[in-house]
Amino acid sequence: MWRDDMLQVTGTTPEAGNQGTIRIVEGHGEDDGFRLYAQNGQVVVEGFSERGTAYGLLELSRLAGVSPWIWWGDVVPKRLHRLTFDSNFVTEQHPSVQYRGVFLNDEDWSLRPWSRHTGGTGNSMENAVKTYKRIFQLLLRLRANTVWPAMHEGTTAFFLLPGAKATADSCGIVIGTSHCEPLLRNNVGEWDKSVRGPFNYRTNRRGVLDYWTERLSEVSLSPNNLLTIGMRGIHDSSMEGYHTMKEKLDGLQQVIDDQQELISRYMKYKQTQVFVPYKEVLQLYEMGLNVPDYVTLMWCDDNYGYMTRYSSPSEQQRSGGGGVYYHLSYWGRPHDYLWLCTTQPGLIYQELREAYDHHMRRLWIANIHDPKVAGYQLELFLDLAWNINCTNHTELSNHYKNWLCRQFGLAAGEKLFPAMHEFYRLCGERRPEFMGWTQVELDKKRYHRGLSPVCNTELTTTQATARLAVFDQLEKTVEHCNRLIRPDLNDAYFAAIAYPVLATSAMNHKILSDSAESHQAYLKIQALTKQYNKLGNGKWQHIMDAAPRRLPVFEDVRASLAKDTLQGRSMYHCHAANYNTYGGAPKTIQMLGHSMQAVALPCGAFLNYTFDIKTSGEYWLTVALIPTHPVDRGELRFTTTIDQERTDTFNLKEPFRSERWKENVLRGQAIRTCNVHLEAGSHTLTLHAVDPHIIVDQWAIVQAKPKQK
Repeated sequence: MWRDDMLQVTGTTPEAGNQGTIRIVEGHGEDDGFRLYAQNGQVVVEGFSERGTAYGLLELSRLAGVSPWIWWGDVVPKRLHRLTFDSNFVTEQHPSVQYRGVFLNDEDWSLRPWSRHTGGTGNSMENAVKTYKRIFQLLLRLRANTVWPAMHEGTTAFFLLPGAKATADSCGIVIGTSHCEPLLRNNVGEWDKSVRGPFNYRTNRRGVLDYWTERLSEVSLSPNNLLTIGMRGIHDSSMEGYHTMKEKLDGLQQVIDDQQELISRYMKYKQTQVFVPYKEVLQLYEMGLNVPDYVTLMWCDDNYGYMTRYSSPSEQQRSGGGGVYYHLSYWGRPHDYLWLCTTQPGLIYQELREAYDHHMRRLWIANIHDPKVAGYQLELFLDLAWNINCTNHTELSNHYKNWLCRQFGLAAGEKLFPAMHEFYRLCGERRPEFMGWTQVELDKKRYHRGLSPVCNTELTTTQATARLAVFDQLEKTVEHCNRLIRPDLNDAYFAAIAYPVLATSAMNHKILSDSAESHQAYLKIQALTKQYNKLGNGKWQHIMDAAPRRLPVFEDVRASLAKDTLQGRSMYHCHAANYNTYGGAPKTIQMLGHSMQAVALPCGAFLNYTFDIKTSGEYWLTVALIPTHPVDRGELRFTTTIDQERTDTFNLKEPFRSERWKENVLRGQAIRTCNVHLEAGSHTLTLHAVDPHIIVDQWAIVQAKPKQK
């Protein structure tokens, strides 16, 4: 990989070990770090492990201007006549998180059809192994080391692909499996009920143990494994055969105890074990399930980027440490987002930084349906996993701007940044997949396929008009910046910038415009998608699907707009970051929230705002917050006080999949409102965090009744 990089950049193939070129010192430890330095006219790459050596070599590629997305993003490096290395240069790097990688999930409309139809062999299994190798190479460039393979029905199970595990081992990639695939088994693809009987530990314990033993025997000599323990149903349902919570607790405890015996008997190398307390398994864990201290506890977000739990002080002392399972795409309620990757960078940073500070540093996995479309968000996730201090809450915008400049050149990157910053603000208000204000997995007796129809998005006509005007301006900026890049970067630019911006703009026009313009916007999305799949002279055919799962929001439809309901009212609106005074240690997080500068409040911190009211009367105070969760298993409370008189105490804690939680996810905000009486004059509003993980985005005071004419 490195030799090919140097050939692309310089036109010359380098050789290791020659005087004046590169000397490689390869270690055999467990630390994935490396050191680069100059010595006696040579550049020395000193890896503390085999992977560390690879990362060190590929760091030289980065220094030479090679993007990690050279293949997956078609980012062609700039040709240079010479590469120089300062004689005093030295860098030493070590990972912040031990295992860093991706879960290839929900691949049905992107990665799988692309893999099956490319490669030229006509052999889908052989193409799948080639696809995995390309993914492994991307992960090496992104300084990652772990993959949970694709596992949906219709995708060949990883261990049934000849040569797949050997390819992973050759790239130093650790293979694990998701929360519902114990001991490296893909139940959907590998458990044949007609042969093995029911996947029921209560009635078929011997059959299940034999099934797990087969895989452990197969990988017993390989050190590159992560062993997920526990058990769920084949299709991520509750364990079969157990009914009451007490029965489930006893059954799962027996599973874990038996698995420990199997692992110690069959695995030659010490293996990291992972337990994911997810769905009802979390309840069983909290009922007293005994998970060995050396097992990593892996905590999850709510599938939309908001972490639900961090390791408690006692859990932080476990020798197995803690981990993070984080979604950058998702299939499920309230609504999928399997088209584009538009998670705000600020949310990724804030939730992962907090996880790291809670000593969750053993394993980080990002759920993605396609590495190509994940782009910057995936790189940010893995940058933080490699070096948690690579950016911070006040420098995150620069991290993204630097990424744009690295990908497309300084002129284009500098011009693009304000537009893309605005793009992520708009997507924070509504992801493109959420523009129809629809939901999935509803009552099928009431809704066809369990899908609600496209309806009003909660946006007023004024908001909709302003939103479309901003998107129109973004389109002009994107088209202008395309003229600032080298021609050999056109494909890279279209995939990473033009397609997501133009297609998202078209989705907004489709939902918010009149019938004629709406239909044209629908046709534009189809044309853009067709263009995407023609990139690279057919290299990416079938990779982009503009209507995953054929949900209503993707159809040629238009929603009716709401009328403005606030016309004629002394409205006062404020972003959270525009506070006058504060107490405690609030942090303004760049690129987060509708404001793009939401403020995180530690427990006990407060913000003060001054505002003027012209007319005495009744008003509504509305506070909008990032829809976080009580990650310490407690509450999520904050208070509002006006002029030192408390108006109310609110709790953001919501039951998982409750209706209010669903609306919070769809709008990207949790809203709390109360009625207040205000006299004309100056006032002070205080927002006070009673519990941790309160993040304030915006607030407003609106007259309860319109003025009488």
